[in-house]
Amino acid sequence: METDWDEIARVGFPPPGIHAMPTPASTLAFDNSQELLWAGNEYGRVSSFYGPELQKYTSFRAHASVEGPVRQLLFNDKGVISVASRSIHMSSRRGLTMWHITHDKMIDLRCMSYTSKGTSEILVAGCQPTMFRVDVDKGKIVEELPAADQYTMMKRAHYICAATKTGAVDMLDHYSFKVVKKWQAHAGYINDMDARNNFLVTCGVSPRQQQAYMLDPLANVFDLKKLAPLPPIPFHAGAAFVRMHPRMSTTSIVASQTGQLQVVDLMNPNTVNLRQANISSFLMALEMAPSGEALALTDGDCFLHLWGSRSKIHFAELSSPTELADPVVPLQPLDWSIDTPLHSIGLPYYRDTLLSSWPSHLVFEVGNPPSKLDPDILATMTASGYAPNPKKTRRYQVHDTRLAEKISAPLMAPKFLSEKARESPSSPRTERRISDAAEALGEIALAGGAPIKAEVPVMYRNVEIKYSRFGVDDFDFEYYNKTKYSGLETHIANSYTNPLLQLLKFTPLLRNIALHHAASSCLVESCLLCELGYLFDMLDKANGQNCQATNFLKTFSSLHQAAALGLLEESSPNSSLTAMIQSVCRFLLDRITTDFTSTSNSTQIEEILKTTASMSIRCVHCSNETSRPGNTYVNDLIYPTKTKNQPRVAEPSFSQILKASVERENQMRGWCDKCRRYQQLVTRKSIESIPLVFMINTALSTPEAKQLWSKPGWLPDEIGIVIQSGQFFCFQGQDLKLHLQRGIHPITVYELIGVVADVNSGEHQKSHLVSIINVGISSREPEEENLWHLFNDFLVRPVTKDEALKFAQTWKLPSVLCYQIKSARNLIDDTWREKLDTSLVYSEYTVNQSEKIKDYRVLSQTTEAPQEGTLVAIDAEFVALQQEEIEIKADGTRETIRPSRLGLARVSVLRGSGPDEGLPFIDDYITASEAVVDYLTAYSGIQPGDLDPKQSRRTLVPLKVAYKKLWLLLNLGCIFVGHGLPKDFRTINIHVPKAQVVDTVDLFFIRARQRRLSLRFLAWFLLKESIQTENHDSIEDARTALKLYRKYLEFVDAGILPAMLTEIYTRGKDFNYKVPQPVQQVPTGSSNDAGTELGSGNNNTSTTTGAMMFGAGAPATPTLAPNNSNNNNGFAYPSTPSGTATPPLLRDNGPETPPVRTTPAPVVSSDGQFWTPTKGTYFGSPMR
Repeated sequence: METDWDEIARVGFPPPGIHAMPTPASTLAFDNSQELLWAGNEYGRVSSFYGPELQKYTSFRAHASVEGPVRQLLFNDKGVISVASRSIHMSSRRGLTMWHITHDKMIDLRCMSYTSKGTSEILVAGCQPTMFRVDVDKGKIVEELPAADQYTMMKRAHYICAATKTGAVDMLDHYSFKVVKKWQAHAGYINDMDARNNFLVTCGVSPRQQQAYMLDPLANVFDLKKLAPLPPIPFHAGAAFVRMHPRMSTTSIVASQTGQLQVVDLMNPNTVNLRQANISSFLMALEMAPSGEALALTDGDCFLHLWGSRSKIHFAELSSPTELADPVVPLQPLDWSIDTPLHSIGLPYYRDTLLSSWPSHLVFEVGNPPSKLDPDILATMTASGYAPNPKKTRRYQVHDTRLAEKISAPLMAPKFLSEKARESPSSPRTERRISDAAEALGEIALAGGAPIKAEVPVMYRNVEIKYSRFGVDDFDFEYYNKTKYSGLETHIANSYTNPLLQLLKFTPLLRNIALHHAASSCLVESCLLCELGYLFDMLDKANGQNCQATNFLKTFSSLHQAAALGLLEESSPNSSLTAMIQSVCRFLLDRITTDFTSTSNSTQIEEILKTTASMSIRCVHCSNETSRPGNTYVNDLIYPTKTKNQPRVAEPSFSQILKASVERENQMRGWCDKCRRYQQLVTRKSIESIPLVFMINTALSTPEAKQLWSKPGWLPDEIGIVIQSGQFFCFQGQDLKLHLQRGIHPITVYELIGVVADVNSGEHQKSHLVSIINVGISSREPEEENLWHLFNDFLVRPVTKDEALKFAQTWKLPSVLCYQIKSARNLIDDTWREKLDTSLVYSEYTVNQSEKIKDYRVLSQTTEAPQEGTLVAIDAEFVALQQEEIEIKADGTRETIRPSRLGLARVSVLRGSGPDEGLPFIDDYITASEAVVDYLTAYSGIQPGDLDPKQSRRTLVPLKVAYKKLWLLLNLGCIFVGHGLPKDFRTINIHVPKAQVVDTVDLFFIRARQRRLSLRFLAWFLLKESIQTENHDSIEDARTALKLYRKYLEFVDAGILPAMLTEIYTRGKDFNYKVPQPVQQVPTGSSNDAGTELGSGNNNTSTTTGAMMFGAGAPATPTLAPNNSNNNNGFAYPSTPSGTATPPLLRDNGPETPPVRTTPAPVVSSDGQFWTPTKGTYFGSPMR
């Protein structure tokens, strides 16, 4: 409150009715986006006043008069929210009702506050046992919550601060709404409080003599960051009301009921500024404007008082124009007579778009233009109008005459992989590649899409994944990417960060440090630097195949700081992607720096990213100067502002803008310790050192700034920087070449790695982000030239340098830039492979609290250390985290909008060779960090409780620990053996090169048959083992796949593999590829019997190998080679001991069909003997 502050307006609060007496305002609040002051009365009516004169704007009844006074007001972009004792109401600022909520449990509501989701959700409470979570956009109660106490008022800061009836304050968490801390502020009750940033200030009453309540002569202060009380503010007149200054974080205004105002600094309570409000009764409420330039008071005489400086007063920090009623324009008198010519009556001239001018998305084509007559019909038509039918079309066929007006070559989506597999290899290819279609399309809109700007090239437009009944695995990503650089998929939440992740991946210094950190011993679950390392390694190994940043985005989405900053799509659905990606850039660089320094004492990450600077702050009045650190990881560009009378000057270059932005000289009002008052301050940065990687946010907000970027060649691909005496100098183009030739100053040259750009495809289409990157800088071949590529999610295409650095004000604007020191070009450091911390592979790690079941033995570091070529068998099980979303169209067809999302629940890895072949050394269950919607027990073997650390008896580990074990085995060179591994690896979010994968699905596969065989069938047919009889077990599956691989090697050595594959498919086709169900018990055979017993369970039902009965009384008479010994050289593998049940695993879906009898042909085994498969064999499906 400055010296020129005074009361500038006083108006009477309107009465509740025409003939009613005025009543005091029950609540006051300044609008945070318009120049409006709002107030509520004791009869549920809400009124607003416009501008410094407090002109009446709107007044409407929000609540029934029987509910009593309006308790509190909140604002968002759409309107104003009010709460009374039994209802919650939202109206537009013009008074139109948007929604009104009542509930049986709304007894005495008092207060409300926004939650972690910003202005889209509120928490409402009162002197009642129930709180309500309300969706502001939908006007619905989302959840009913039990209240820990009875609350009278709420303020939102670091926590939701809720005052109780007993004088205490509960600090509620923004997400769970649980009480984090309880602070007893006053002995009686709290009369008023305010919270901002890290401080909470309260005014209250305490009982005095004869149990009378009196205002406390102190305003109590609480530190919300340290959760500890601070020294109180003395106020002898009795502290009744308090407000924190919105821009000065430690300044508060305390008022008494008599109107005495005291401005005090919380950090120095002894320095105060006293003022007296001109009121004749007593003060009822106090409110501070969001701008800090206005103060509103209401008194017992029903007056509203407005305080401020007449020259500076405004309410909102950034005001939006207030919609006012149109003034009534008097009509000009018109002398009308019968002789007045009509042309003398003027027509109106409209500057605004008329309501009759429909927008394009509401205009539809109705009906067809008449079709043109066929020339053959006209040529043969008789005089009577008759002509024979040329029979060029079918009877009653109707032509789409509008189709001829459209170009018939739009960009078509690729065929699904399953459709391509069914096509004949000799059939002509009719599909088109995007690279072939781009030139032909030009300015044509995508088929069926909304109108697209003509100047937007096809490769920049939105790409979308289509789903068949086989899910995302059936989508042809290669259609969009024929390069060796992998794209990232888009069907994951928060995948808008894909372009930034690609940009960081192709920055060599950041790539190196992320991979080195991932190879260290770090096991912190929330470490984003580790996840970046895993992602970068996956993109390197993929070599052009599509990837997904599932694990990184899952970790990123789980961070509370990301949600609080509005970086998640679910919490900021209407935010600009440019603003979000720039905030993500700041957050991510700060976070990975913290992750690195938490595990290392090295300053390497700061040398790469941090701009070291000191901020000098000088008072204009007394020239007192102070300094503080001004370090930053991202520099936001500042553009010059134009004024009306400014003389015309040359447009600044990029280097000039960068210099002004880095040094950043500003003027603002702030506290001067020497003057002991608020003065005009000048701040300026002195640069001490610059990083090796220069990250820049373009911060485009004005048309003038956007016009700069649209100039061809305005963004240089190289800049030179000189730091001298704390000053930052930047050069480009010819100036840079001249300084390099002179060599007078030590100049550091940076080259542009790439740009994240915002692309606006057209009207009614949501903008999206792409990255344009010079991939040649991160190549391993130093001689490679600049190679610019466009990364539009999973669409990757080479572009020219001119195309990469060309921007358009209407559809393509940069968001984030990345420069790297030129001497680090092609500096790819792969020594992290030699420094892998493999201790995790040889140790046990678990988080469960109970005694666990152990079905494995960890590797011995001395005798079983994995190395290149080490064989391991692997299988994984998954649970459903989200059900698939399906849209049923009007014609009854089903379209998958989003496939089901699976999460890793169990992974088992077995020894693939040696004396302990088949023995697991990893059998990890993964803790459930998200809600599981379906455990898929029949297919995964996972039971509810297996993933709960408090209940599970399994080896439970976090996802990162399980992932890192597999990642270490991958980079040690292990070869993974399994069945159907690509889908497992995809869900795990790891890419294993084909040279390190042995998939039994592919080993026993004939491409011409277009059917893959299930693990259950192969085990039954080749190994004579029955698996997956009830549930799945990953150890059993991995061990079976390993045995099948050994069997495959036997067939190859014997030279009978083609004959065996033909026999398998021939018999499988006869029996519909189904494994039979045993219907009759067969006695255990001796060494002379035809079969070998597999084992029996507790239900006295045995399953035999080679002997099963199908149907009533059907004898099983197989002929089996004399190979009943328990060796692995023939077709019969060792039997399961009697009484020991094989771990259940079921992977076949669909109903069983009756078996068909055939006469199988004899087959040659690996030892040269003949055997005949069982009659009536029933083969499995191609699924696992």
